[in-house]
Amino acid sequence: MKDTAIYGVSSIVGRILNWGLVPIYTRIFPTEEYGIVTNIYAYVAVVLVILLYGMETGFFRFANHDRWKDPIQVYSTTVISVACSSIGFLIGVLVFCPKIADALNCGTHPSYIWLMASAVAIDAITSIPFAYLRYKRKPARFAIVKLTNIALTIGLNLFFLIACPRIYASNPELISWFYNPTYGIGYIFLSNFIASAIVLVLLIPQLRMRYSFNSTLWREMVKYSYPLLILGVAGIMNQTIDKILYPILIHDHVEATRQLGIYGACYKIAIIMVMFLQAFRYAFEPFIFARSRDEGEGKKQSYADATKYFIILALMIFLGVMFYLDILKYFISPAYFEGLKVVPIIMMAELFFGIFFNLSLWYKLTDRTIWGTWFSLMGLAITLAINIIFVPVYGYIACAWGAFTCYGVMMVTSYIIGQHYYPINYPVKRLFHYTALAMGLWILSIVLTTDIPMVNYLVRALMLIGFGAVVMVAEKPLRLLRHH
Repeated sequence: MKDTAIYGVSSIVGRILNWGLVPIYTRIFPTEEYGIVTNIYAYVAVVLVILLYGMETGFFRFANHDRWKDPIQVYSTTVISVACSSIGFLIGVLVFCPKIADALNCGTHPSYIWLMASAVAIDAITSIPFAYLRYKRKPARFAIVKLTNIALTIGLNLFFLIACPRIYASNPELISWFYNPTYGIGYIFLSNFIASAIVLVLLIPQLRMRYSFNSTLWREMVKYSYPLLILGVAGIMNQTIDKILYPILIHDHVEATRQLGIYGACYKIAIIMVMFLQAFRYAFEPFIFARSRDEGEGKKQSYADATKYFIILALMIFLGVMFYLDILKYFISPAYFEGLKVVPIIMMAELFFGIFFNLSLWYKLTDRTIWGTWFSLMGLAITLAINIIFVPVYGYIACAWGAFTCYGVMMVTSYIIGQHYYPINYPVKRLFHYTALAMGLWILSIVLTTDIPMVNYLVRALMLIGFGAVVMVAEKPLRLLRHH
């Protein structure tokens, strides 16, 4: 549990700190340039999953398998496999780099593409040494290298995007040999590449070994891992396909990247819910598998309680963000404010995904994990259909509703099927009432909005306190009843 906490905290801290770069990006770059950043990083997320093709999980499975007595051979085979495929990918990108750059609306800067391709290839390779550190139970080194990567990424961004322009304005001769003010968003990608390359160097001790490639082992690992690839690709596509398709579905490429930049920036405000979900899942998964060994129905009640309190806390986060969006919106530049209408939709979509994650314990505990693949593929089909049909007409608001519908359907379907295979007495009616109350308070806060900001903030604070009070009063009798 302690190790899991270290792995989780380092990942969550990383997301929070990287999230802090968004105000800089949106204030330095116009919407159309940030749209290119959003588009490229969406591709990067998908490519990284493909380049790993489930081998990270496969390594854990086979390194602990009784049949394979030598975990170093499993590790070596995994590193060689992922390294070869990643290098092959990188060579392919370099060959077709100009065409890829044109397709992604950055034809004048093909270096954007090869920088990010190099970074994602390195990240795929280093994912295996990171997995090895977890296998060897070295959380401290894992966290140090991860946090070093984050610090380098942030530090390099601040250097190239803030310090260098100021130095160049007063003393251009000092940095003109490496800094070009017209390179713009390219410095985001350069920062990412340098940080990834340095992490690779830091992980060299984990890559020093007697290399051997076991083809029989490799075939078994691929056979085990390829369903995870399908699940991983479907899952990440649910999160990124809207940002990938947007420039394709909107025929005016300049306007498409402008709108995508606005959507991507406003999406970052809603990511507060995503970070809460990530923090929760690091605690929840070890909890459910630990409780699964218990006897009796008490463990099912624990699962239901965990889900209930997750939803309550998520609803409070939703209300907090929506009540004070007038303040939180300054997280991004005013040039992006027109997209703020997507924030409540995306936050509810992420809440649905969080509930889906909680409900997913039924197929994990009953070894029916194939259902996770079916749910993800179903969600992807819904997302694709909504984006293709409605984005050309309604723009990025359709992307938000696509995510909302996708995760909503996945949530409901998982609940219905899960109740058949592994019934848990979730307090559905009570949770529906809490959700309706939260939505009602949000709507009421809009209706009661005045021209005096401080009055609005005070009223909304009282509403938030009131929601918490209602929940506490409603839950207290249940706790007393369970205690007796």
